[in-house]
Amino acid sequence: MKRILVTGGAGFIGSNFVRMVLSEHPDCFVVNLDKLTYAGNLENLAEFLERKNYKFVKGDICDGALIEKIIEEYQINAIINFAAESHVDRSIAEPKIFIETNIAGTLTLLEAARDKNIERFVQISTDEVYGSLGAEGKFTEQTLLSPNSPYSASKAAADHLVKAFGHTWGVKYNITRCSNNYGEYQFPEKMIPLMINNALNDKALPVYGDGLYVRDWLYVYDHCTAIWQVLQKAPSGEIYNIGGCNEKANLEVIDVILGRLGKPKSLIKHVTDRPGHDRRYAIDASKIISELNWRPSVSFEEGMNKTIDWYLHNKQWLGNVVSGDYQKYYDSMYGNR
Repeated sequence: MKRILVTGGAGFIGSNFVRMVLSEHPDCFVVNLDKLTYAGNLENLAEFLERKNYKFVKGDICDGALIEKIIEEYQINAIINFAAESHVDRSIAEPKIFIETNIAGTLTLLEAARDKNIERFVQISTDEVYGSLGAEGKFTEQTLLSPNSPYSASKAAADHLVKAFGHTWGVKYNITRCSNNYGEYQFPEKMIPLMINNALNDKALPVYGDGLYVRDWLYVYDHCTAIWQVLQKAPSGEIYNIGGCNEKANLEVIDVILGRLGKPKSLIKHVTDRPGHDRRYAIDASKIISELNWRPSVSFEEGMNKTIDWYLHNKQWLGNVVSGDYQKYYDSMYGNR
């Protein structure tokens, strides 16, 4: 039986991964460790709380004693590290917490993986570690790392730590680098749920610069199935790019949302650009497709319909998270622009 420690499992991608594993692989036992900061939400997995093969633990990945206790108590044999501060804007405003969580936290997990002989450590990284692209080309696993924000720099540093523990102490690891995820349960600081929420409430949709920044969009369920394939099939030490093969400019994505919700384009408000904004990301996912027989199963159109429908049918969830500290943060970032 796979006995997996999932860190950050109450967040967006982590909770979708836990949901997929518990639903599709009931022979697995999952421990979900999450600090429950602003983006962690126990509502994301409420229906699984009584499952015999699921355990939630509130805690910090920087707490080495807790990590070792969990590994011993639940006989963990694999760690998947989703836990991270992940919002670029926040990293520009408050970089220190990104260093603490994304670098020091990963180090703590790696030390436990080494000391407890964990069979596999999977580091969930990002395509942002590669930097920015021009109009042509795609990131491959051989692309040199060139991070341009405090967030991506912290993730690149964590990736290097993972490789170093593999080389120095023989920790068996994989690193995955995904493109922009979207889907259910995403905290509305990220672009797609932010635009959906604002449009539903007839509020301005803040768009950085000219709105032509290009990202490759990956439906979160497809990302989760890719991680599962890596956990099950990948040789140790391999790195895999995971992309949705859906390059879209931000304005294209927003047009889809406005069209689906029947809202006018006059809601779009161009705001002062983000410092150091990377122009384009694009993922070459041919390695994971050819080596692990994975490919995205959900088209961008289908994924966007699923995502918008979910938010339309879960307005209470959305209302619960769009309050308090989040509203203060939103106003500070966009209110005066």
